[in-house]
Amino acid sequence: GSSPNPSQQGNDDSYSQQLRKGLESTIIVESPNVHWDDIAGLDQAKKELQESIILPMKFPQLFTGKRKARTGILLYDPPGTGKSYLAKAVATEVKCPLFSISSSDILSKWLGESEKHVKNLFEMARERKPCIIFIDEIEALCSSRETGMEDNKSGTKTEFLVQMDGVGHDNSGILVLAAINLPWALDPAMRRRFQRRIHISLPDQKARPRMFEIGVGKTPCDLRAEDYARLGSKTEGFSGSDISIVVQEALMQPVKKINTATHYRKVYVKGVEKLTPSNSSEPGSVPMSWRKVPANKLLEPPLRASDFFNAVNKTKPSVSEEDILRSKKSGRRNTG
Repeated sequence: GSSPNPSQQGNDDSYSQQLRKGLESTIIVESPNVHWDDIAGLDQAKKELQESIILPMKFPQLFTGKRKARTGILLYDPPGTGKSYLAKAVATEVKCPLFSISSSDILSKWLGESEKHVKNLFEMARERKPCIIFIDEIEALCSSRETGMEDNKSGTKTEFLVQMDGVGHDNSGILVLAAINLPWALDPAMRRRFQRRIHISLPDQKARPRMFEIGVGKTPCDLRAEDYARLGSKTEGFSGSDISIVVQEALMQPVKKINTATHYRKVYVKGVEKLTPSNSSEPGSVPMSWRKVPANKLLEPPLRASDFFNAVNKTKPSVSEEDILRSKKSGRRNTG
């Protein structure tokens, strides 16, 4: 084809910069502040990520000659099991920038733009390496032919393969960590670029109570160790995000009590007078709504264990048993 005239070239450059700015605003570039201890469970996945990412970045001398550091790692699992948290924890541990992006950030309505996004992403990564590119729901970008992918995605996938192979570029120090909910949907050529595949399982009996503890944090509550253990056993089959929904529902209960209370009573906290919601039958209760309570006088009702058990009863696990079995089977078939 004919070469573009200079003004056309200038327009292309400024357009490319615009695209790049848009991309930059959707990704975290600096080191995120998420630590291993912030993530309950997933011990096996953590071990494998340490071997595959953290050790090679910390001790590059171990990975010379025939022993190669991996450049692509695929996390596969049912949805909502904390893959993006793991990516953030890895980046924090190795103190390197994390480019965290979802397929929807890259897939653009306009034909050909998604390919430019992919190219820009890898260019930005090469400028800031060592770094990690984390791509969530990669199946939307690189699905296999059988899953009925539209043609405009095939250009994006080709660009991805080219960029991951680093033809004409130095990709050392760039690790692509991708998450997928449907391992069977990934294109075989793409699958080969990920030398390691790690299955992220649903949280186990040991991890679930810890997730509730992390979720509650410093919120005042009357939950004891045995309550957390019971919550753990009542939430088998729940994903991390399911537990998060339960915790949020429970955390809202004191707010709901404040909102619906028809009576408040005076209490003293360290000699300071406060008002807290009460039943009309409680001694000292006066008819009153929250509108009459001065902001600095409100004492929030404590979180009760019953708030959590009620929230668990209202919440259904989002991942079906068929999904879990299919994910495990497919992952086993596709590992290697």
